[in-house]
Amino acid sequence: MKPKVYIARPVPAEVEAFISKYCQYEKWNGPEPITRSQLLKQISDAEGLLITGEKIDDEFLDHAPRLKAVSNISVGYNNFDLEAMKKRSIIGTNTPGVLDETVADLALALMLSAARRLPEMDKLVKDGKWGNKSDEPLFGVDVHGKTLGIIGMGRIGESIAIRGKFGFNMEVLYHNRRRKSEVEETLSTTYSSLDHLLRESDFVLLMVPYTPETRHLMGREQFALMKKSAIFINTSRGQTVDEKALIEALRNKEILAAGLDVFEKEPVSHDNPLLAMPNVVTLPHIGSATHQTRFDMAMLAAKNLVAVVTGREISNVVPELKGLQSLK
Repeated sequence: MKPKVYIARPVPAEVEAFISKYCQYEKWNGPEPITRSQLLKQISDAEGLLITGEKIDDEFLDHAPRLKAVSNISVGYNNFDLEAMKKRSIIGTNTPGVLDETVADLALALMLSAARRLPEMDKLVKDGKWGNKSDEPLFGVDVHGKTLGIIGMGRIGESIAIRGKFGFNMEVLYHNRRRKSEVEETLSTTYSSLDHLLRESDFVLLMVPYTPETRHLMGREQFALMKKSAIFINTSRGQTVDEKALIEALRNKEILAAGLDVFEKEPVSHDNPLLAMPNVVTLPHIGSATHQTRFDMAMLAAKNLVAVVTGREISNVVPELKGLQSLK
């Protein structure tokens, strides 16, 4: 008998067909995203779950006594209560690798948009204000030849470094939990302390996972170290930045501008001061949002799920839960 799984969000037909080869499945068909209370009613006999973002904690797992696997359609997995999952030997997987290039593209787009003030200029043209007096109010800052500081040199960080170094002739500094000699050699990047990177970079790009250690990694002290002409870019997780400190830094002109794909609270509140700042480019957490990348993520998540519930070789188990593989 095929194992039973639940698909908690819409997926492409090809992904659904793949799952059907190996599993019985039910799926959410509502017009709106499934709520937590609705999901808890659906998972009592599920052995596997395909999901994005729902908190997997003790309360959740109490409603899913047969659950073996939770497959996130994302790289991040801060929705996993890792201790709760360890206690019950529930494997959690994610989708690294397939979105690296797409997120790197977006990071560069944010840099260019903030530096050249593209949203402001777009609005100016559409409001019929082009051609009023001097052109100087339209000036932005250059990206080529500047110094790019990357905090978090994982796969996406490396892809961003390639674009900055070889596409825009930038000097690339990086800060990471461990030094990466191979990246320094192949990309001519320079390892730096965080403080040095903040002082020297024209663009500071945050690309770290969200963990207890990275919560509010960028705060008042860090923004104060940056150049007044520097631009801050966040394509990681909103909670890695003390948003109040960022707002203060922008208001006090401690930094020039920011480009944000993520916020501490999402969806971002309409009264968040960042939304009223013309020197802040704001996006709705769309780092991986292209048709091809989202398809690839969903298919990889489906393969991860099927592997666990059918006893196949498992890939992409999140690092903290890899010890559970030997129990399966």
